[in-house]
Amino acid sequence: MTDQNTTPFLSGFVAILGRPNVGKSTLINALVGEKIAIVSDRPQTTRNRIMGVRSEPGVQMVFLDTPGLHKPRTKLGEFMVRSAKGALEGIDALLVMVDATQIGGQDRQLLTDLAREPVTRVLALNKIDLLGEDKILAALADLAETGYDHIVPISAATGRGLPELLAVLRAALPEGPRYFPDDMVTDQPERMICAEIIREKALARLREEVPHGIGVEMMSMQPLSDTPNAIMEIHATIYCERPSHKGILIGKQGAMLKAIGTAARLDIEGLLGVRVSLQLWIKVREDWRNRADDLRTLGYE
Repeated sequence: MTDQNTTPFLSGFVAILGRPNVGKSTLINALVGEKIAIVSDRPQTTRNRIMGVRSEPGVQMVFLDTPGLHKPRTKLGEFMVRSAKGALEGIDALLVMVDATQIGGQDRQLLTDLAREPVTRVLALNKIDLLGEDKILAALADLAETGYDHIVPISAATGRGLPELLAVLRAALPEGPRYFPDDMVTDQPERMICAEIIREKALARLREEVPHGIGVEMMSMQPLSDTPNAIMEIHATIYCERPSHKGILIGKQGAMLKAIGTAARLDIEGLLGVRVSLQLWIKVREDWRNRADDLRTLGYE
């Protein structure tokens, strides 16, 4: 397609794949310029495929952030892996990420498997802000024969290397339509983003096995009146798998739940642009990650 000035309009879909905790969500937030995916230092934070849109003059890139590829142990894990692999369908470029500070055997096997994809393949060597130049050069040399069209060292956290990465991805895009309005950055409903924000704030405060076993269901979300900028009242339930986890989530005299709610409310107010009244409840739902009905209730389908 072309704009009125006959300059070809470039557009296409770029899937971002990698193992857990390599920085995919941090990268997509940086590429689209807004926080659309939650971020934590916990592996397997991203559970759904998330679409992010970057619109520039003459170019529109549609990024697909995916759950980290891993060996699933639950039905939720199986859903996450299917979601990630499903992102490979109909893409114009593949962006595979590795953590430059720890490239292991599973990373190398993943690189080998994905190098077979019949599209432009870009390897992003992330977290270079944690390495010296000599180690960056050594990693680039080590990965040179992996079968990728481009290898770009980046830091999703600091922005280093992102202009170079974007230039490589632009060059991979075909002529195409403007798939989404210029002001659209994601296809995620506000309810889903709010639920993910609550989960992010819980992840930031929880330790050991608790984070993997929590999910958030939005029960209701509505303004308290018809007046402009009315307070938005949100009710949400945080599910956990064990009674002992419920006590941890609530905390002494409710301190943990209050801290989660306060942090989440501030971010949600920033997202919605209105004051928010956030009410949270904790419920135990044992083994929900292996129950199809529970997975559907929490949006994993």
